Amino acid sequence: MLALTGTARLWEPRRLRLRLFTAAAQLVTTGRRRTLRLARHWPWTGHITAALDRLTQLPDPG
Repeated sequence: MLALTGTARLWEPRRLRLRLFTAAAQLVTTGRRRTLRLARHWPWTGHITAALDRLTQLPDPG
């Protein structure tokens, strides 16, 4: 929830879980990498990708 902004930050835990776990996505393996591809037409894709970008910008704790 810390990575979300705007109205998404006010979502209750149940609603947040629903929107994250029902997202239309594919897990793609190429070489040794695994990539999660989110569908562009999904209503919450923008919120999810923005939150993931914010999480990758956090400093490494160790």
